[in-house]
Amino acid sequence: MLHALGLELPKSVVGHGWLVMKDGKMSKSKGNTVSPVELVEKYGADTARLFILFAAPPERDLEWSEQGVEGCFKFLNRVYRLVDELAPVTKLDHEFGNLTKADKDMRAKTNNTLKKVTEDLNDRFGFNTAIAALMELINDLYKYKELDDRNDAVIKEAIEAVVVILAPFAPHLGEELWLMIGKEASVFDIGWPDYDKSAIQLDEVEIIVQVNGKVRNKINAPVGIDQDVMKNLAL
Repeated sequence: MLHALGLELPKSVVGHGWLVMKDGKMSKSKGNTVSPVELVEKYGADTARLFILFAAPPERDLEWSEQGVEGCFKFLNRVYRLVDELAPVTKLDHEFGNLTKADKDMRAKTNNTLKKVTEDLNDRFGFNTAIAALMELINDLYKYKELDDRNDAVIKEAIEAVVVILAPFAPHLGEELWLMIGKEASVFDIGWPDYDKSAIQLDEVEIIVQVNGKVRNKINAPVGIDQDVMKNLAL
């Protein structure tokens, strides 16, 4: 699946943990097994796959949780609703134009997420951390889309990134969403996208002002600000 999207698989062998139930490791003799057929029938294959990849790193034991499965199911539905709502925006060409701070922050979140997921999947089997980063991106995108002055080019960039990132973890939904946003070929026929380095470069940084070890204020300052100017600003 990762090869199909142009990602390299880690060269080292990665061990995997056990699937652990509340009363010990899953075992037929203990009668504490979980039927994959029932799980798929109730939640779908993508939910089962997402939960297994998200619940724990592959080298650790995975503790079974019905609440965890339900949470992954709700998350996938949340992604579907978001993409379905914003799909019309993705089918048109848009220019970034003059970006507001909110636009820049959203672009930075999108491209930082793509950067992190790429590194997590290339450098190690970091499925759980990659999925967590995607969840954060979805949260931010839900907030951003409600802005009156949102930028449709920023929306399009974010939605396309969401679908591509989701595809290795939820391939059936990923393929459906890819078609929903107006793409003709399979999402697995494209190369893994590069993140925009310029989008993750900050214009401002937050400076913590302390007096006698106590935080007194937080101020935003331009990146690369002169030290004397920074002192005057703090004073």
